[in-house]
Amino acid sequence: MSNALLIIDTQFDFCHPDGALFVPGADQDVQRMAHLIEQHPQQIDHIVVTLDTHHVLDIAHPMFWHDASGNHPAPFTPISGADVDSRRWVPRFEAEKARQYVHALEAGGQFQHLIWPEHCLLGSRGAALHDTLLTALRSWTHARDRDYVAVQKGLYPLTEHFGIFQAQIPDPAVPETQLNTALIAELDRFDTVYLMGEAKSHCVANSLKQLLDFAPELVAKLVIVTDCTSDVTGLGYLADPIYAEARTRQVRFLTSDAVFS
Repeated sequence: MSNALLIIDTQFDFCHPDGALFVPGADQDVQRMAHLIEQHPQQIDHIVVTLDTHHVLDIAHPMFWHDASGNHPAPFTPISGADVDSRRWVPRFEAEKARQYVHALEAGGQFQHLIWPEHCLLGSRGAALHDTLLTALRSWTHARDRDYVAVQKGLYPLTEHFGIFQAQIPDPAVPETQLNTALIAELDRFDTVYLMGEAKSHCVANSLKQLLDFAPELVAKLVIVTDCTSDVTGLGYLADPIYAEARTRQVRFLTSDAVFS
């Protein structure tokens, strides 16, 4: 039996208490991930890590928007289509595309648009893998003579890219926002795919949802490692329907100590 790990956004800004968008519990999640990798290198055949990466002027960062007085929205401010139409919040860049984007989220049943603290900025410490995970990945590479694969997401500034496989609203003119069929095919080579990382409420959940929607052949292979993922504070409810659907589709849920037992 061959096994792959899909580790979502285990980066400094999410996983370290000093990070720009620290997810409570993520520091302990990283410890468990690292322990899993270091204790079972011969049972792990492939590792994909994803890297949320943004520009400062991103549609989900404060500087992209302002109100009538020139004030930027505070982090964790929701912005609705009605807010944009009424000019309660005005996009400073690509105004029509931004308006269409917020409406498209609502029409497609996606999470409501939310402003985040500036995080995982391109080239910053915050965008780097957490040191504890990186140490484990290097140890695994030395043991197995194969490198982990890193996949970046989020650099196109006019859409969120929670799930690794596709942006929330793909842009037909921007290939990196389209469905990543190559990554799906890469993971499908393995008998079991263990999904973990940050945050359970957002990027892990949306990666799972995209697999449920676009890769039915992978669903039977999926295992969610439940103690290696945590919610953004107060927002876990957003992903409840995704995990409920996964359970009805027979996706397995295990703790890290049960993965290779």
